Amino acid sequence: MRILNLLKIAFKAIVLNKMRTLLTMLGIIIGVASVIAMLAIGEGSKASIRETISAMGSNMVTVRPGADDRGPARGSGGDVQTLIYKDYEKIKEEVSLINYITPVVNGGGQVINGSNNWPSTIYGVNPDYLNIKVVGLQSGSMFTDAEVQSASKVVLLGQTVVDNVFPDEEPVGKMIRFNNIPFKVIGVLEEKGENTFGQDQDDVVIAPYTTVQKRILAIDYLNQIMASAVSEDDASEVVEQVTEILRSQHKLLDSEDDDFTVRSMEELISTFSSTSEMLTILLVAVASISLLIGGIGIMNIMYVSVKERTKEIGLRMAVGGKGSDILMQFLIEAILISITGGLLGVLLGLTATVFIENFLHWPTSVALYSIIVSFAVCAITGIFFGWYPAKKAAALDPITALRYE
Repeated sequence: MRILNLLKIAFKAIVLNKMRTLLTMLGIIIGVASVIAMLAIGEGSKASIRETISAMGSNMVTVRPGADDRGPARGSGGDVQTLIYKDYEKIKEEVSLINYITPVVNGGGQVINGSNNWPSTIYGVNPDYLNIKVVGLQSGSMFTDAEVQSASKVVLLGQTVVDNVFPDEEPVGKMIRFNNIPFKVIGVLEEKGENTFGQDQDDVVIAPYTTVQKRILAIDYLNQIMASAVSEDDASEVVEQVTEILRSQHKLLDSEDDDFTVRSMEELISTFSSTSEMLTILLVAVASISLLIGGIGIMNIMYVSVKERTKEIGLRMAVGGKGSDILMQFLIEAILISITGGLLGVLLGLTATVFIENFLHWPTSVALYSIIVSFAVCAITGIFFGWYPAKKAAALDPITALRYE
């Protein structure tokens, strides 16, 4: 009953000073809304990164020539020639946790169809490539193992290449030239759009790796080897097995560094998620400053309230009110202001998240924990910053308080 009466008194005090209370809440409202919106952006970006990279093949393991480089995203190894066809064969034979595997060679050039031409990249692969990259065919068919063995001049085109060299016609069955070498178009890849790095995944030409090696690049080494593990959980085991096989193949001593790099998509996801998480923590830390300012605002307004109601406090004490009752009265008032501000902040944060996703087209994901944590912080803020003014009020001498003007 006592708590109910104290709640009524606190509520009446808040209602009597609506504008002042609202301005006091403003810091809490903005702080909570900012924390929820920033966490939603951070969680959304992590989910988007995972989804985009997974779409490239979450089970994918890549082997590139050259020593490990943990800096920015690497190219295909340039002129480094530490991967050969025998490496591919050995991995294919000995790693049982691999579903699909392909050698990869690639080079740039001009795709030409009559008066239309477009600069693109040609990738030399085998038929497993589409399964590894998780990409389907919009039309036509994939080349066969027999066409790989015979180094046939056949290609599949990405949608960007089709749009630029076959703007008004169906490309399947037509002839194109790549660096003046004629190829027959046998298929068109499904559209995939840009990846996480902003690269156009549809600006590609796919051909048998033997054809690209012999007829375009004139090389006998590989730019990379791509494989798909049986499951995402097996990817790390595949990385270990491939590393062991290649060290043996390349006759590397224990004291020597790898002359190749083996990476799984899980590593890439983890790296980008960690970066995104750090940025989220930074944004939340900045947003939390508003909560601190809001808490200081509550302390300030409670001090003013104690000063304004000093005579009322003295009167309550004179008629038998205890110090603990006075303390609870002002503490409940501070908590009510804080929690109400938290509720309004949650609503504003959710509204801001919907706006960001629908109008700015940024990926967002509101986590339940962000709302619970924000709300808990509001309650703690109310208790922490309301305690001292409430304690000052409870410690007032009733005689002095009754004389206060």
